[in-house]
Amino acid sequence: MKPEAPRVIVALDFPDCDSALALVDRLDPALCRLKVGKELFTRCGPALVRSLVDRKFDVFLDLKFHDIPNTVARACAAAADLGVWMINVHALGGPAMLEAARNALPGRDSPLLIAVTLLTSSGPRELEALGITQSPCELVQRLATLTADAGLDGVVCSSQEAAMLAERHGEGFVLVTPGIRLLGAADDDQLRVMTPARAVAEGAHYLVIGRPIVQSRDPVQTLLTINSDISDSAV
Repeated sequence: MKPEAPRVIVALDFPDCDSALALVDRLDPALCRLKVGKELFTRCGPALVRSLVDRKFDVFLDLKFHDIPNTVARACAAAADLGVWMINVHALGGPAMLEAARNALPGRDSPLLIAVTLLTSSGPRELEALGITQSPCELVQRLATLTADAGLDGVVCSSQEAAMLAERHGEGFVLVTPGIRLLGAADDDQLRVMTPARAVAEGAHYLVIGRPIVQSRDPVQTLLTINSDISDSAV
């Protein structure tokens, strides 16, 4: 799978619609895609998503569906009706749930369907508290295999696992990496982080970047710099 430009997905991590749209008004669909997560979707609903799609942005609806198979299947179908570019479920839902989600999106024009493996805010301590004895790397590898076997398009993973998953599952398996931080920036609540250029070099197809862009003094210039760094690293 050859990644389509643009590769940066700007996470619209805002508490309300007006704040999100104030940034969107400054962005160009040719330079980035957009991610709508739980907080913004809960406050603004499907209308905001449709508005972004109408503005010609590719939208990643990041709601991490995780429920019984039938419920997740119906949620995926409803998300597809919004015209989004990509949606996700949680791989911990298991094979039956993953397959139900895949079967709910049979059309050629359906959005990409990916699964979350392990949140980039989670590390060995969090897994131990849950009674999981595998290392983060081992768990991610196992969940990615479940996802691939169910026929999904790819996974959300940390950039630290991208090279391993790219080698194991091939170029056609989409790798979306959050936890991206610019060189010298604070990690915030992320544990498994990497710079944009390094993440792409490791095999990531798309980079989810929130605070480094949206909290920047000049978000547009920061986005342009990231895109330039990614392009330079690919040469």
